[in-house]
Amino acid sequence: MPTSGTTLPGSGPDQQPASSRDSTLPGDISIDHLHSTLERIAANMAQVLVGKPEVVRVTLVTLLAEGHLLVEDVPGVGKTSLAKALARSIDCTASRIQFTPDLLPSDITGVSVYNRQTESFEFRAGPVFASIVVGDEINRASPKTQSALLECMEENQVTVDGHTYSLDSPFMVLATQNPVEMEGTYALPEAQRDRFTARISIGYPDQTAELAMLDEHSAADPLHALRPVTDGPEIETLVRAVRGVHVATEVRRYAVELVTATRQLAELRLGASPRSTLQLVRAARAQAALSGREFVIPDDVQAVAVPVLAHRLVLTGEAHATRHSPAELVERLLHKIPVPRGNGTDGGRR
Repeated sequence: MPTSGTTLPGSGPDQQPASSRDSTLPGDISIDHLHSTLERIAANMAQVLVGKPEVVRVTLVTLLAEGHLLVEDVPGVGKTSLAKALARSIDCTASRIQFTPDLLPSDITGVSVYNRQTESFEFRAGPVFASIVVGDEINRASPKTQSALLECMEENQVTVDGHTYSLDSPFMVLATQNPVEMEGTYALPEAQRDRFTARISIGYPDQTAELAMLDEHSAADPLHALRPVTDGPEIETLVRAVRGVHVATEVRRYAVELVTATRQLAELRLGASPRSTLQLVRAARAQAALSGREFVIPDDVQAVAVPVLAHRLVLTGEAHATRHSPAELVERLLHKIPVPRGNGTDGGRR
């Protein structure tokens, strides 16, 4: 098992305050229990995704934040493998949707079918009725089909023929897309991108990781040997605990100032939405818990700011022409916005 993926960045024992290792989150969940559970998931996923602990960290932060993840990168770097590895690491319901141009909304949400014996319509659930939903190449489906996920991702429910059906809990959508091959694809609209808590790019592995991948993956697909290391109810318990992680007023204000600043940048046609502020704070809570704290500090906000905010920003034509990137603009704001210090930023727990 590769050691590079078994320790989450910024969450090892040397990064955690000594007093926090014995701390408890709401629901009497210990920090140590949460951390050990996520380390097991990370180690499991590292068997498939070699040398990418930062990608695994953002994935687990998104899971704890009750969010959804968009994995955007070139072919062959392990986008689908990442999604499948998470799904197989948790003993819960999982499904995979291959998005194609002819896919219909009912193929995702389900459809009402007439039963002649009972002389009534029966609802047959679609693949979205699962705890982990892997959406492969989401931008290959039409906007009409993409929109079938809007209600699911925001409200954890599906409405078909006037009837509302609740989705499983926990519920997470991991969607992949290839930003290079644009022929026959439909770019995700702003409303759809805004539903994703975070977006990540896996990138190419370094030579050491690629050599390790050749040694371990050439004979057999590691996904076939992957076994669950936790289950859905335990993840749901951890998610509920993370909701209670303390966020001081100064840290909340810092998050609001960061998001507000995106709406004032001349390079942007559209800044981050109020929904992104909520998602930023939720992700910061998850990052704090992952780092062994029951309170959020500004470092947690900074650690998740780029994956949470960058994909929501829409550049102007001039900014595109000068090759600005949303991630660079978020990084610039992180250096520009004053970081709160002093009383209140640690929730009075230091």
